[in-house]
Amino acid sequence: MREHAEIVVIGGGQAGLCTSFFLARYGQEHVVLEQGRVAETWRTQRWESFTLNTPNWTLQLPGHGYAGDGPDAFMPRDDVVSYLERYAEVIDAPLRPGVRVASLERTSDGYLLETSEGPLEADTVVVATGAFQRPRAPAIAGDRDPRILQLHTSDYRSPDQLPAGAVLVIGSGQSGCQIAEELVLQGRGVYLSVGRCPWAPRRYRGRDLVHWMIDLGLMDETVDTLPAPAARLACNPSLSGDGGGHDCHPRTLARLGVVLVGRVEVVRRGKIHIGPDLETNLAKGDEFEERLLERIDGYVADAGLDVPHEPAGVEVDPKVDSIRELDCRSSGIATIIWANGYRPDFDWIHLDAFDGDGWPVHVRGCTAFPGLYFVGLHWLHTRKSALFLGVGEDAEHVARHIVGAPAPVTGS
Repeated sequence: MREHAEIVVIGGGQAGLCTSFFLARYGQEHVVLEQGRVAETWRTQRWESFTLNTPNWTLQLPGHGYAGDGPDAFMPRDDVVSYLERYAEVIDAPLRPGVRVASLERTSDGYLLETSEGPLEADTVVVATGAFQRPRAPAIAGDRDPRILQLHTSDYRSPDQLPAGAVLVIGSGQSGCQIAEELVLQGRGVYLSVGRCPWAPRRYRGRDLVHWMIDLGLMDETVDTLPAPAARLACNPSLSGDGGGHDCHPRTLARLGVVLVGRVEVVRRGKIHIGPDLETNLAKGDEFEERLLERIDGYVADAGLDVPHEPAGVEVDPKVDSIRELDCRSSGIATIIWANGYRPDFDWIHLDAFDGDGWPVHVRGCTAFPGLYFVGLHWLHTRKSALFLGVGEDAEHVARHIVGAPAPVTGS
């Protein structure tokens, strides 16, 4: 006889645990399946020195808000894992670690999950497998030189992991810039391929950027305000929480000695061919920062806030060398790190529940399939949906939908 559960939550990270919290609040029997351990992605897909880019006060999981003595500091990776482990204990989540879900399909009266522990039937399924799922494969044609180590940021751990020599980091989002900074500070020669990711200052006029984003309403912007569905995967502004938080983007990295280049077009026979767009991409980053700071200044003036004045932006280098080709041997490049992001991975769900880009079709996590829900995706509902700051709101909405509750849970 097959095992049966009324509600199955797939994923034991922040999204799955938040969903478990609200289901328990509503008295709903459920089980949380996790293929690894609690916070497995944080353990295995982040480098050793990784630090959250949002301040500790944004750790607002329901029933377990941040209560430490450093609300304006930034939590390192291992402390994030401990925070989530403690959260699972505090809410007494019905967690079953080490259970991998290989497939999910619809039955006549519910869902069938094929798991590493055998088949499991469920009336309701909440997919909370995380915002980062499948590392994006390089889209650049070319051969792989066996003399050059190539890896995605999800496999990067520390400079000691890499062979001696210079490193080319392809991608100038948060991960790419932070890894490039770590490497150059370790004395490595570093090249950074600059794309179209924007940047912003860590702090401006005496406050952290996240404070300003909340005040400006940016964190609560909904997915329907995006210009196109592809914008769900647009880069977040590049900055860093390391060392107490600081600016970290192509301009600041150039001052540390990182060599900036344009977008890589092809890697072939030890030569890296580069597009002519470096100055254009840098100008777009500068423009994004300038517009954001102008918007903050306008908000300050309209609200009459008593905050210090501060010069906007960073000094812009008057000239940028436009390198069009790198020879790995003469440049000493021994490693290429792909910092080109992630894509959704729901191939194991055998349902016509996805759009052409592989994203679930839903309204704030609720699909057209009765009893099938999603939590924890980028822009599931708002900009903050995948963050500790906002995932709880979406989890509560889904839990309410499951039980048909007419109003939000209070005191959460």
